[in-house]
Amino acid sequence: MTVLSPAPLDELPNPEPCLGSLGRLGPLETRLIRNSAELRAAQRLRFDVFSQEFGADLGTKACSGRDEDAHDAVCDHLIVLDTGLPGPDERRIVGTYRLLPADRLGAGGAFYSAATFDIAPLLARHRGRRFVELGRSCVAPAYRGRRTIELLWQGIWAYCRRHDLDVMLGCASFAGTDPAAHAQALSLLHHHARAEGAWAARAHDAIGVDMDMTGAEAIDLRTAMRALPPLVKGYLRLGAKFGDGAVIDPVFASIDVLVILPVEHIDARYLTYYGTDASRFAA
Repeated sequence: MTVLSPAPLDELPNPEPCLGSLGRLGPLETRLIRNSAELRAAQRLRFDVFSQEFGADLGTKACSGRDEDAHDAVCDHLIVLDTGLPGPDERRIVGTYRLLPADRLGAGGAFYSAATFDIAPLLARHRGRRFVELGRSCVAPAYRGRRTIELLWQGIWAYCRRHDLDVMLGCASFAGTDPAAHAQALSLLHHHARAEGAWAARAHDAIGVDMDMTGAEAIDLRTAMRALPPLVKGYLRLGAKFGDGAVIDPVFASIDVLVILPVEHIDARYLTYYGTDASRFAA
């Protein structure tokens, strides 16, 4: 996989200065970052959640107090702000999601998830489709409620509509590094929500872990659904399918699964709720 070269933070202009707000719900607003100060703030939130709260071993990043990598320079960064907090806006960021359209990768570039999942055949089967990778999602503890999550989805959906993106993919995580602790949930995804046929993809053989840990007959659907992390459950309810095999990430102390969501597979209830034109929470 080609490694992207990071750009200096002060060379990151607002990618879409005319885009403005993507949604608003009470004092909460969602939009893309506009400057390097907001990117640094989003990276600090990621560090606080991933490292300080969930124990990710981010090594030298602890010195800067930010979670950052080379992909940050080519991604758009969706944020949720609490406009009721004292400004400036970089101090109001309470949630973030990283968005990487395929056309930002350039020649030889690769999605972040390509390091752990063999997605090249999937992308090749769907040449002409407009993929966007979703990742690095996190929300400050005090804001982990329905309103913040709804605005993040509002922002993603509005972004996809405005850029004519039609396939979302990316990694979603289970906490810890012991797959057996998530046997019911992983088995549920394997037997009831595995991507197949033209949408199939799998973890790289050298690092993949079998998700079929109980056998189909031993899955208790209620128990398994309750055991799903909120983000994974949200993807599942939207209509997403999941790759074959999981990957243990020792750095982030997580077990990652691959999410695959073509726009045409999104559950009609959610399209009705958010609006086919993403108008539900439009500012």
